[in-house]
Amino acid sequence: MADKSPEKVPDNMRSRYESIVRLTDDFCQQHLDEEYAELARKMTATLARKRPSPLASGAVESWACGVIYALGRANFLFDKTQTPHMKGEEVCAEFGVGKSTGPSKSKQIWDMLKLTQMDPRWYRPSKLDDNPMAWFIQVNGLIVDARHMSREIQEEAFRRGLIPYIP
Repeated sequence: MADKSPEKVPDNMRSRYESIVRLTDDFCQQHLDEEYAELARKMTATLARKRPSPLASGAVESWACGVIYALGRANFLFDKTQTPHMKGEEVCAEFGVGKSTGPSKSKQIWDMLKLTQMDPRWYRPSKLDDNPMAWFIQVNGLIVDARHMSREIQEEAFRRGLIPYIP
């Protein structure tokens, strides 16, 4: 799965990035889907570009687990009504790390990247239409759903990067 979406990663972090992505790609191929794999590559690259990068220390298995756990939290992976679905403990076990490692690394990632539940930056593209957080914008001081605004406002919101696409 690696190399499907080349991400910009500093040279000094390239090897570490590739090691983590190899693990997340394998995990996603076996248990999740390509959307999770793409998001995991993007998130790992974002963490690799941080100065200093948190990925520089610690086991790659811990970071790979943390990335999947963080994405899982944002995308309701642990909710049994969702597909795909996994328990947090299962994610940790698959990476061969302790059951507290996933939540711990995930919290670090959430804090560093200022993640939120249903964060549009880290939400599965196939579910984005159902994510109200991706469509809320502020117009004249009011929070509105961009999908119900005029085409002109939608185009401006898209141009500014406030919505994922023009509906």
